[in-house]
Amino acid sequence: MKKLNSLTIIIFFLISSFLSASTKYQSKTILSFDETPIFFQHSGAGDISIVFIHGWSCDGSYWENQMDYFGKQYRVVAVDLAGHGSSGTERKDYTIQSFALDVKAVVENLNLEKVILVGHSMGGAVILEAAKLLGNKVVCLVGADTYQNFTEKFPEDLRNKFVDEFKINFVEHTKDFVKKMFPESADSAIVETISKDMSSVPSEVAISAMKNLFDYDPIETLKNIDAPIVSINSDFWPTNVEANRTAAKNFRLKIMGNVGHFVMIEDPETFNSLLSETIDNVLNN
Repeated sequence: MKKLNSLTIIIFFLISSFLSASTKYQSKTILSFDETPIFFQHSGAGDISIVFIHGWSCDGSYWENQMDYFGKQYRVVAVDLAGHGSSGTERKDYTIQSFALDVKAVVENLNLEKVILVGHSMGGAVILEAAKLLGNKVVCLVGADTYQNFTEKFPEDLRNKFVDEFKINFVEHTKDFVKKMFPESADSAIVETISKDMSSVPSEVAISAMKNLFDYDPIETLKNIDAPIVSINSDFWPTNVEANRTAAKNFRLKIMGNVGHFVMIEDPETFNSLLSETIDNVLNN
C-alpha cells in the first residue's frame, strides 16, 4: 500500500509539473488576412507589450528565455509566423509582407496599443513591414542579429544559385547552413538542436520564405518608420552602421561577443540585459 501511495504521489507530481509548464503562457490561434491559422503565446500585463518574431525556419519557442524574463514586467507575445511552428501551412507564397500581416493580426487581436517589436534574423525584415502597418502603435524596433546592411543587395544570379541548393537536398543543406552560423566555441547541443529543428520545416515554406527574403528591399519602408531602430548583433560577422544610417538615421547598434547567429539563445543573459537597456532608454527619453 505504501508503494502504491508513493507511486501515486510521484505520478501526481509529474502531471502537476507538466500542467504547470504547459500553462506557463496563454496560447491562442487566430486567422490571418488570408485565413491562415496563426498560433501565438502570450503572458504578463502592462501598457507596454513586447512582440517577439522568429527568423527563417524557426518558431516562437526560440524566445522562451525572453518571454520568461520580460514577462515579469511587460506583456509579452511570441508569434509563430505562417508555415512555422503550430501555425497553418495553407499559404502558397511566404512573403515578408504576408508575415507582417500575421503580426498585425496578432497585435489587433490582443488590442495592443504600445508595442515593441523584436525580430531575429528574417524576423528583422518582418518587423519593419509590421511597423509600417501598425504606425504609431510601435514604440521601438529591436533586431536580433539582423540589419547587418540595409543597403546591401546580392546579384540575382547568386541569390537564385543559393536558393537552388536548398531544393536539391533541403534537410542536409539546411543542417550544414545552420551549423555555419555558430563559432567553434558554441555549445554543441544548441547547434545540433537548432540545425535539426530548422531542417524539419516544410521545404516549400522555407524555400519560399528564403527567396522572398532575398528579394526584399527595406529602403522605402524605412522612410516611413519614425520609431527608433536598434539591433543587438553578434560580432561573428560585421554590421555596416554607416550604410544603415544612410537608410535609417535612427539606427543604433549593440554588439555581443562570443556568440553566433542565435544571440538570444546562445547567451540569453547578455541579450536580455542589452534588450532591457534598450527598452529603458527608449521609454525614458
